[in-house]
Amino acid sequence: MDAQVVAMIYSYTAVGVGIILAAAGLGSALGWGMICSKFIEGIARQPEMRAQLTGQMLFTGGLMEAFPMIVLGISMWFIFANPFIGAAKAAMGAG
Repeated sequence: MDAQVVAMIYSYTAVGVGIILAAAGLGSALGWGMICSKFIEGIARQPEMRAQLTGQMLFTGGLMEAFPMIVLGISMWFIFANPFIGAAKAAMGAG
């Protein structure tokens, strides 16, 4: 396989991973913003529910924060064990 093809596959993979991580970070930030705004709105409506709402907010935020970590793991797999190189080798060998 040509070195230029390998370099192009790695560079396109890096750009794709950057876009994926940026989208996950943006989604996480927007999610936290929505969670916190609804938390404050809930406290404004019923101040006596503050303790219960705090627990629910932190639990929901923890679940929401798991998504960017999963995306980070998948992105690291694309960077360090690039599956597109093996697919390109198989396609060039078959053709």
